[in-house]
Amino acid sequence: MSRFGSAGSIQTKPEILNAFMRGVYNWMSLGLLLTAAVAWLTASTPAVLNMVFAVNPTTGVAGPTMLFWAALVGEIGLVFYLSARIATLSAGAATGLFMAYSGLNGLTLSVLLLAYTASSIFQTFLVTAGMFAALSMYGLTTKKDLTGMGTFMMMGVFGIIIASVVNMFMQSSAMNFVISVIGVVVFAGLTAYDSQKLRIMGENVPEGDEVALRRGTIMGALTLYLDFINLFLFLLRFMGSSRN
Repeated sequence: MSRFGSAGSIQTKPEILNAFMRGVYNWMSLGLLLTAAVAWLTASTPAVLNMVFAVNPTTGVAGPTMLFWAALVGEIGLVFYLSARIATLSAGAATGLFMAYSGLNGLTLSVLLLAYTASSIFQTFLVTAGMFAALSMYGLTTKKDLTGMGTFMMMGVFGIIIASVVNMFMQSSAMNFVISVIGVVVFAGLTAYDSQKLRIMGENVPEGDEVALRRGTIMGALTLYLDFINLFLFLLRFMGSSRN
């Protein structure tokens, strides 16, 4: 089965799938690049940093400002809005919202550059990138249906959220370690599952619908972006070297 591309050339299904997945990874990479750039600019610009993390004059300890919490709430809102409205958004609007989310995430994640050394962050990023590439490739190429694993991993996400909230009050280092281990396992599994899900989505892109193609690539980029960021954050708990 084939279709005509925008230039009138005939494209086979494998070519359409390759174009879809290439778009997913390209937009995901641009999102990560924007996140890293905003985080670096925030951490290295005192005026901006003071807007995000202000020093308490009484305790002398830096803490998040209203701008930080507004950005955090904005991120969550954008993810839910994109997920709920992706089918009705224009291609440009979906792309703009994804990039806005990536920028806001960079603002809030700038705290990592204050808490951990640059070398340990870079090393963790390389490890995450290697793991992500291997797991995503597995998801794209395996013949095994990963739906059951994906469902189990999503249950694990809710378990991590509940355990993290409980540990905010318990402040248990042992529980924090367990949560970190489970977090790495869960988002490693979700990376493989989501990659397989996106492969199936790419195989069923409506013929000739470039808007649907762009929407699909943006939603796929957001999905894998979240997997990558969360895998990175949980690995950083093990590999990160504190500045203190």
